[in-house]
Amino acid sequence: MGKIAVSLYLSLDGIMEEPAWTMPYWNDEIAKFQSEMLLFSTDALLLGRETYEGFAAAWPTMKDEDGFADKMNTMPKYVATTTLENPKWNATFIKENFADEVAKLKQNTDQNLLIYGSAQIIRQLMERNLIDDYHLIVHPLVLGKGKRLFTSEMEKKDLKLVDIKTTKTGVTIMSYQPEEDSSRLQNGETHQSTKQVTQP
Repeated sequence: MGKIAVSLYLSLDGIMEEPAWTMPYWNDEIAKFQSEMLLFSTDALLLGRETYEGFAAAWPTMKDEDGFADKMNTMPKYVATTTLENPKWNATFIKENFADEVAKLKQNTDQNLLIYGSAQIIRQLMERNLIDDYHLIVHPLVLGKGKRLFTSEMEKKDLKLVDIKTTKTGVTIMSYQPEEDSSRLQNGETHQSTKQVTQP
């Protein structure tokens, strides 16, 4: 069975929209965390249409010495969309019953799937208890308005904090697992990224 992880940039008041505001806080610590999660713990991406279109326009021309861009460009992507045609950038479009299809994908493969952004996808999969790890990268500012990850319509979910790190720029990287799955930590069965963040 595969696993699903979330990596998300948030403000203190839970806003995730238009993350250009994260740039003043970006440093080598955040880059290392993101790079290790993608390179060592991720086999494919789950993306919403808007995130996919933004990534597909930018990443194919990028290169780096660490292999992050190569991994980003070559790995499979599963995209929730009802409007796009002609998938590119190693994408498979899921046009209906997205949560059902992701549940099948998780059940029938051993892939580790990573979600970048895509609040609606995260909420859908949370409702189905399909997410195994949440990596919330919280920035020390309040935006006041914008798209929020957690809304008043969502049901209560119990999460267990399994790791936390504060960067030199004041960003807090918090890793959570669903409370009912916290026994995985005792058995050593965690995403590589959760282990990596504690390294000096």
